[in-house]
Amino acid sequence: MTTQSSSKALNNALWTAQIFLALVFFITGAGKLFLPMEHLYALIPWTKDVNSIPVRLIGFSEIIVSIGLILPSLLRIKPQLTPLAATGVAVIMLLAIIFNISMGEMSVIGINIILFLIAIFVAWGRYKKSVITPEYQVFKPSLDKK
Repeated sequence: MTTQSSSKALNNALWTAQIFLALVFFITGAGKLFLPMEHLYALIPWTKDVNSIPVRLIGFSEIIVSIGLILPSLLRIKPQLTPLAATGVAVIMLLAIIFNISMGEMSVIGINIILFLIAIFVAWGRYKKSVITPEYQVFKPSLDKK
């Protein structure tokens, strides 16, 4: 495999991982933000133990991070935000693992570990291996009057 084709394969794998993470966080965030709390109790047991405000804020944050995983790189506007979003997801997943262990929710730890590893892959890839460069289109008004 040549360097160019392996680089393209890595870039495709990173985009796939970014889209997957963004979909997961968008869907789970939308659920936490918009579903009635009674429905969330059945889906996410710990939501019974907290007020609805933190649950809604977590949902909003998950939607924001899903946007941060895609839009900066896609639009090439501040694409360095994408690996920061992926790093944030990795930290959140580590904290989720600790939280799930403390709550005795061992069945979901595998999902958290998988999401953590995918987030680490995206952060590493976009920081080091397949960096997306910004596309600056600076508007410079002409000062020359003709």
